[in-house]
Amino acid sequence: MSNVIALHPVPRIADPDTRIAALIACFAQHRRSEEDVFWLKENAELLNILDCTGAAAWAGIGPRALLPHVEFYASAEARLAFFPQYYRFLLSMVLDLEDLGMPGETGARMAQSIAASAAPGAELSDLQRMEARRLLARRGVSGPADLGLEDRLRGFCARPGIFALPNKKAAYELTHIVFYLSEYGRRDPRLEAEALTSLHFAGNLAFLEQNSDLLAEVCIALRYAGELPPPLWTGWLSRETQLFHVETDPQGPLQDGYHDFLVCNWQLALAGEEPFRTPLESGRMRFDRSPRRMAPLRELSRALFTMKGRRSADWAVMRRRMEGALPPGVIDLLDLMARETAHFDAFFEGFARAGRA
Repeated sequence: MSNVIALHPVPRIADPDTRIAALIACFAQHRRSEEDVFWLKENAELLNILDCTGAAAWAGIGPRALLPHVEFYASAEARLAFFPQYYRFLLSMVLDLEDLGMPGETGARMAQSIAASAAPGAELSDLQRMEARRLLARRGVSGPADLGLEDRLRGFCARPGIFALPNKKAAYELTHIVFYLSEYGRRDPRLEAEALTSLHFAGNLAFLEQNSDLLAEVCIALRYAGELPPPLWTGWLSRETQLFHVETDPQGPLQDGYHDFLVCNWQLALAGEEPFRTPLESGRMRFDRSPRRMAPLRELSRALFTMKGRRSADWAVMRRRMEGALPPGVIDLLDLMARETAHFDAFFEGFARAGRA
């Protein structure tokens, strides 16, 4: 009996312009309908990443790649008039389309219309007010006067203790504040040293959780703040990005890892590597991250909680006490972080919650 070896051809990776055109078409035409607010969210996120990574240059994006959005662009002002509550999504998409090569001046008219309305002033959070200010400023339009807005946001960032404990909402707000203050890397966000420490703390938690989505955003924010993220993080993110499984499935569920896929490739682009280097088709794609092999954050939290009054803020002390209570892989990961990331001792001091019941 002879052995038959099945050969599986390696999928061909197209040129950058073809891949990005397929990605744009996928989100614009094949995943959701335009009446779905999540269509706005997904497309706004993709176009923003393409714009702020300079895809018009490295992928050669031009009007042809943007054809799937021609009808949206033509109807954007009518959509804004009928759906003013989505003004940030709508304006963001229009501005990015124009900056990527879509001919027209719709963005300037929309910015003027939005500034004249009450929408930016009605935002409840400083983060949303800053996003609105940044969007309007892209066409030279001023939003509502608020002289203390940026200082309040910087003050929030400069509280590292918040980010030494798991709080994804706060961590994502931290990264987005840096995005807006820096205009996505176009200017110095003028962060205090404590804010940079906050980013490192948030990154440590994301790495412990093996959360590539959040860690990629932290690395991007650090770069926009003028700091290089630890190679430990970026090396792991590069490997995770390569392990994404992209599948064309006309009927598949859309609760997938698309955002994780986008921000990991965004981080890759800022690190000087070629993003979205995977076979991409213009049909309905879903994006799945490789299965997680362990959950270090959960294991560490469980071990610390059970120790109660024996918790110490000193990592060296706690390492000895927890060594038998943690899987070897978790201890190895913590040792690696202690050696290769900034502010680890200060981070662990806050994370350990010594002296608390």
